[in-house]
Amino acid sequence: MLRFALVGCGRIAKKHSELLGLEQIDGGRLVAVCDLDKNKAQTVAKNYSVPFYVDMHDMMMSEHIDVVVVLTESGNHATNVVELAQYRKHIVVEKPMALTVADSDLMIRACDEAGIKLFVVKQNRFNVPVIKLRDAIEKQRFGKMVLGTVRVRWCRTQEYYDQAPWRGTWLMDGGVLTNQASHHIDLLEWMVGDVESVFARSVTALANIEAEDTAVVVLKFQNGALGVIEATTATRPKDLEGSISILGEGGTVEIGGFAVNEMKVWNFAKLEAGDSDVIKNYSVNPPNIYGFGHKAYYEHVVDCIKNNRKHLVDGLEGRKSIELINAIYESIETGKEVFLRFKPQLGRLGGGL
Repeated sequence: MLRFALVGCGRIAKKHSELLGLEQIDGGRLVAVCDLDKNKAQTVAKNYSVPFYVDMHDMMMSEHIDVVVVLTESGNHATNVVELAQYRKHIVVEKPMALTVADSDLMIRACDEAGIKLFVVKQNRFNVPVIKLRDAIEKQRFGKMVLGTVRVRWCRTQEYYDQAPWRGTWLMDGGVLTNQASHHIDLLEWMVGDVESVFARSVTALANIEAEDTAVVVLKFQNGALGVIEATTATRPKDLEGSISILGEGGTVEIGGFAVNEMKVWNFAKLEAGDSDVIKNYSVNPPNIYGFGHKAYYEHVVDCIKNNRKHLVDGLEGRKSIELINAIYESIETGKEVFLRFKPQLGRLGGGL
C-alpha cells in the first residue's frame, strides 16, 4: 500500500483527498496532509482521520510517506517540489507543473538527482473518449493532419477570483491560459504534435485580475497543421464547454462536454470494426467537476511506482505545455508571431518583468 501525503489543502485538494482518503485507489491511501493555513489542514485531516501539519518538512520527517502530492499555488510548485525532492519520495504535482520553463527545469533536475519519479497531473488524458482519440492518432487514422482546435468556454465570476489573493496574478497563477485551459493545451499538443510557432491575443474582459480571462491563439505545428485555442472564463451566466476537435485527411473527431468527456463526432473515411458504436461506448460523463480521469490517473501513478513503468506525463512531458504557454504569453506581449524554442523576455507570468 503506497502512503500518500498532500501539501496544500485548497479547493483542488477536495478531489485528491476524497480519492485517497476514502480508499478509492487500489494500492494507495492518504496518511497525512499539510497547509500553511492550520484551519484548512485540520479540516481535511479530520474528514479522513489523518494527522495534519503546517510545515511540510515536519510532515516529511514525522510520517512514513511514499508519495507526496503538491497542491499549492501554481507559482509555488517549483519551490515546493525542489525542497521536497531531498526526501527522496516520489512527487505528484498539480497542473501547471510550474509557471516558467526555468522552474520546470529546476523541478526535473531535482527529481532526477534524487532518483525519484515526478508526475504531473493531466487527468483529462485518461478520459475514456480522449483515450479513444489517442488510439486513432497512434494508428495514424487521420493521415495528414489539417487542423486542431480546443475551446474552453467556462464561467469564473469575480467571486471565484476573490476566494484567494493569488488567483489571476502573474506571480502565482496567470490567467485562463495557464489555469483553466492548461489541460486542453496539453491535449492539443499531445494529439497534433510539436508546435512550430504561435500568434496570440488576449483581453481581461470581465474579471478584475492582473492576467487575462479571455484569449485566442493561432498555432502552426511542425507537421504543417494549423491550430486554434479559444479560452475564456468570461462565459455567462454558466459554463458552456471544454472541447477538442481534430481534423485530418482521413477523418474528423470532436470531443465536447464540460471537461472533454463526451464523444460528439467520430467520422473516418476508412471504416473499422466498432466505429459505429464509438459515440455510444466512449462517451463518459465525469462524476464531478474535476473530470472523470483523476481516479484513473492515480491508478496509473500507483502502477508506475509499483511496477517501475514509464509514466504518461513525467516532468519532460509536462514541460512541453509550459514552454508552449510561455510562448503564447510572449506573443501577447510583443504582438508578434513567436517561434518555439525561445527565451522569454517580456512575459509577466511568474514575475518575469
